[in-house]
Amino acid sequence: MIDLVIIIVNHNTRSDLDRCLRSLHDTRPAVSHDIFVVDNGSTDDSVTLVRTEWPGVRLIEAGSNQGFARANNLAIRATRSDLILLLNSDTVVPAGAIDRLVDDLRAHPEAAAIGPRIVDGHARAELSFGTATGPWADLQQKIARRFAARGTGVAQRWIDRQSRKPKRVAWVTGACLLVRRADAEAVGLLDERYFMYCEDMDFCAALGARGRQIRFFPEAEIVHFRGRSAATTPATAAAAYRESQVIFYEKHHPAWLPWLKTYLRLLGKLPVESADKKGNV
Repeated sequence: MIDLVIIIVNHNTRSDLDRCLRSLHDTRPAVSHDIFVVDNGSTDDSVTLVRTEWPGVRLIEAGSNQGFARANNLAIRATRSDLILLLNSDTVVPAGAIDRLVDDLRAHPEAAAIGPRIVDGHARAELSFGTATGPWADLQQKIARRFAARGTGVAQRWIDRQSRKPKRVAWVTGACLLVRRADAEAVGLLDERYFMYCEDMDFCAALGARGRQIRFFPEAEIVHFRGRSAATTPATAAAAYRESQVIFYEKHHPAWLPWLKTYLRLLGKLPVESADKKGNV
């Protein structure tokens, strides 16, 4: 049995997918591994690309857009390995990054999952990890990301400082998340109620609830060209984020759910299904 399965979910990101696979090919991880691409009903010839240009990559055709959690679960259930790496198609993996993640996770048996330092195409650090998610943590991270996106130096320097030291965290982003299969299976894999967004925080929360740790390890670094799949259908992505946010609060912060729904309703962004649910405010 191989040590690692790398799972890449793709939806209409053909050029990004090609670049990601190229990075994995040109600087192959030393750990024994297989690469699986789960295609979520792409219409941009992504499937043809994998079949013709990357014959060594295993392809799973979902047939339609199943969302991030369900597509990853398809590949997890179809594979066997000690370790699983969830990797976005809009990433580039430098030499040694995956091996460093694997080595650090193996050196910490108390940890179920680990994530690397993530930078954008301009080498600016992303806030790709965090403390237990709740209203105040959400607000702090939203403010930091918004100011950083606007080029505010103070916010970007704060994010850079936060992402320089290894630490125990509550969650790491699913853009690059390495997890032990035994832990993933113990929590029932990713919650498929999430179509897009929040499934990584929920997954890490489930791992943490079993007493297992989540690590952030900046000595491994990958490049993330953020939001490329979402950019192909921005309205769908925005709606999916709100739906996932409601599901997450319903599951983890039920006392705050009425306030979230009121806030979203005032903005005109409350998902229809959430508005129709029994007990809405």
